[in-house]
Amino acid sequence: MLRVAVVGSGPSGVYTAQSLVQSEPGALVDVLDRLPCPYGLVRYGVAPDHEKIKSLQNNLRAVLEHERVRFLGGVLVGPGGLSATRLRALYDAVVYCVGAATDRQLGIPGEELPGSWSATEFVSWYSAHPDATAAGFVRGARSAVVIGVGNVAVDVTRILARGAAELSRTDIPQAALTALAASGITDVHMVGRRGPSQARFTTKELRELGGLPGTEVTVDPAELALDPDCLDPAALPAVRRRNVEELRNWAVLPPQGAPRRIHLRFFLRPVELLADAGRVGAVRFERTAPDGQGGVRGTGQLIDIEAQLVLRSVGYRGVPLDGLPFDAEHGTVPHRAGRVVREGRTVPGEYVAGWIKRGPTGVIGTNRPDAKETVTSLLADASMLVPKEPSEDPLAVLRAEGFEPVEWGGWEAIERAEAELGVSLGRGGVVKLADWDALLAAVREARA
Repeated sequence: MLRVAVVGSGPSGVYTAQSLVQSEPGALVDVLDRLPCPYGLVRYGVAPDHEKIKSLQNNLRAVLEHERVRFLGGVLVGPGGLSATRLRALYDAVVYCVGAATDRQLGIPGEELPGSWSATEFVSWYSAHPDATAAGFVRGARSAVVIGVGNVAVDVTRILARGAAELSRTDIPQAALTALAASGITDVHMVGRRGPSQARFTTKELRELGGLPGTEVTVDPAELALDPDCLDPAALPAVRRRNVEELRNWAVLPPQGAPRRIHLRFFLRPVELLADAGRVGAVRFERTAPDGQGGVRGTGQLIDIEAQLVLRSVGYRGVPLDGLPFDAEHGTVPHRAGRVVREGRTVPGEYVAGWIKRGPTGVIGTNRPDAKETVTSLLADASMLVPKEPSEDPLAVLRAEGFEPVEWGGWEAIERAEAELGVSLGRGGVVKLADWDALLAAVREARA
């Protein structure tokens, strides 16, 4: 019997658990998460109107309902909770799948002004993450600037421009729906410092912007002309070529007079957020140009874009884990094929998978082979792992030490409460509970 703790119940954690029980018939896996809800970024990072991607929860659910897998939510690993040392004592091996929990900064003057947020904070709010504290994102805003041209930037741009009627059919929390329905934002500018051919969004995500009711997409032909690859995109990789073709189509469309506009801008590098009455009023950009080596150089030309809301979407970053080594430059835990490396040596029994292992790269499916590599290393180390007593059930120990893990039945109670909330609000489907009190109240009711 091999007892393994997987810390984190997002895709990387669940795929790790799946690989373990498929590869080792004697493996028992506890998937721990500090939240009472499973699925990680699939629940709290995928936009509410992306129902097809969110349906991946069904696949993750099947793993967490496996007879040799347990979900233990509401268990904090780190300061104030279960220490890494104690966790290691309870299990034969521990795999950390905690993702990249923070966002990258722009590092420019004015970034701290009210009205300036990370896209992560905005996504947490409309995804009902219980740690989300801000609520006034769109209040008083007429124009928004989204800095970044990846899929997260496209998501937040789309949510800002999408009508409340479409969002009401999703699981978006009621407070966010009410705020977005009352929003006065008419213009959303999504801005990249490099050219259209180097944008990181996928064509499917990009095309969705053109299908929003009451919204038109504008692209400046002059900015396309700055990118040599836009003049002849035939040599580009398929995704980038399709992106350029889509942008070129929008660039030649005449104004439609729609009530909302999405402006896709390129070759603009943010240099300062400008204040207006004590909060963000505009973003100052420097025009950039290709440097001939795949990057860009500044031209000295400055351009201001009005914005009462600024969302930076320039990447995620891992944070140090208590009791584990950390590579501050890359925001990851040092490892070899998933084995944690301490002072140049691998440590049997300690492993990583997902973004905390490789950095915030790839798509959801990338976590499958990543998890398999880590599990292969873990099972190869099995003979070196210190076995625990068969009668020493970690769940019983955690309860004895004052922890109250939320088991699968508690999560099912949260699901029922969210379905009931959707019915009570007349929205016809699930509506997410948006705060800790509501989530834990649902769990307590199930325990009563």
